[in-house]
Amino acid sequence: MTQPPPVHPVPLGPWQAAKARWPILEQMLSGRMLVAFMMGFACGLPLLLTITVLQAWMQQEGVDLSVIGLMALVGLPYTLKFVWAPLMDRYIPPFLGRRRGWLLVVQLLLMAAIVWLGMSDPKHHPWLLALAALAVTFFSASQDIVVDAYRREDLSDAELGLGSSLYVQGYRVGMLLASGGGLIMADHISFAGVYLVMAGCLALGVLTTLLCREPPADRGAPRTIKEAVIQPFVEFFSRAGLGWGLGVLGFILLYKIGDSMASAMTIPFYLDLGFSKTEIGTIVKLFGFWATVGGALLGGVLMLRLGINRALWIFGGLQAVSTAGFSLLAHLGPVIWGLAGVIAFENLSSGMGTAAYVAFMAALTNKRFTATQYALLSSLMGVPRVLASAPTGFLAQNLGWSAFFIVCTLLAIPGMLLLCKFAPWRGGGAVGETA
Repeated sequence: MTQPPPVHPVPLGPWQAAKARWPILEQMLSGRMLVAFMMGFACGLPLLLTITVLQAWMQQEGVDLSVIGLMALVGLPYTLKFVWAPLMDRYIPPFLGRRRGWLLVVQLLLMAAIVWLGMSDPKHHPWLLALAALAVTFFSASQDIVVDAYRREDLSDAELGLGSSLYVQGYRVGMLLASGGGLIMADHISFAGVYLVMAGCLALGVLTTLLCREPPADRGAPRTIKEAVIQPFVEFFSRAGLGWGLGVLGFILLYKIGDSMASAMTIPFYLDLGFSKTEIGTIVKLFGFWATVGGALLGGVLMLRLGINRALWIFGGLQAVSTAGFSLLAHLGPVIWGLAGVIAFENLSSGMGTAAYVAFMAALTNKRFTATQYALLSSLMGVPRVLASAPTGFLAQNLGWSAFFIVCTLLAIPGMLLLCKFAPWRGGGAVGETA
């Protein structure tokens, strides 16, 4: 009997071979991950327009340092967004679906608010400037609500770690464009022009909203506004008791408090040391960008191996060390290589820590109430950036830069200690996680 001829395997092309050897490449380059990245970019860009860029603008106009610190209070919508998040769970716009419809509305309003902020006068009309900045943070926080819900509903549980890391990567790229690119442009054009350019960049977010798919609503929307407002909180706190729920909220509040307080005053710190806006923008853009890309990707890959809990331990420790680096820079003075090293390490560690932090919060949400529950958790994430950051100008004035950053480093300890209870090293996924 004649034997059939041997079958020779078809040689794989370079791309197919790479995917076979590193299957994570195919995951990273999927359409869902690209959407996560682009939505992260759209959420990250507005944030520093009311912090870093606004600080530089106000300092250039001669506004007092303590007033600059108090302007952090315009970020209150980031801490209160759980108040109106139930409306975005309950009601469905008549176009594009529940998530994409809301997203398009708030993105267009956000672009208009950024233009308004750019037309303001920080020196002669600071309260009108604050009102415009408040409008930016309100619509930016509303965009965050919808994007966070979209990501949780669009990605499977297994994809959350990598998707969160790419979201954080996009978020940080948006932040770097606003801060690094914005500060460089401010040396050549007016701040009003900078804000107009940034509003135009958000068109990429609008395009992403129009082209992406609406996530499946397999759990359905709440049927009444009462159900949308009350049930998300009842469901969350009933999982393992009131004590567990309050403890988780306390952990989320404290995990990044030191890092957030330090970041609130970095631009005045760099300028006070003697760096020019171009030096700051260039170093942030060159070193910060690649450190952010590396940190977000490395964080996502490591989470696949470590799990979310262990990643929170390791990345949180690196985050605290990076905050102490600012104190070292205060002693070094305006040394370019010192600035580059501090920014690179801070962006790397902060990107990794935020990726694990965001994945932890997403895993805690119930998909029926994604917008409201995630808004509650991420609102606490914003508290240090707003309320705890408000007195940072006074602290820096009275303690000096070096001591101020040491205090910020020590403030990381309580959050790290809570990991023992709510994200133990030998634990699995996020405690209390639910689909």
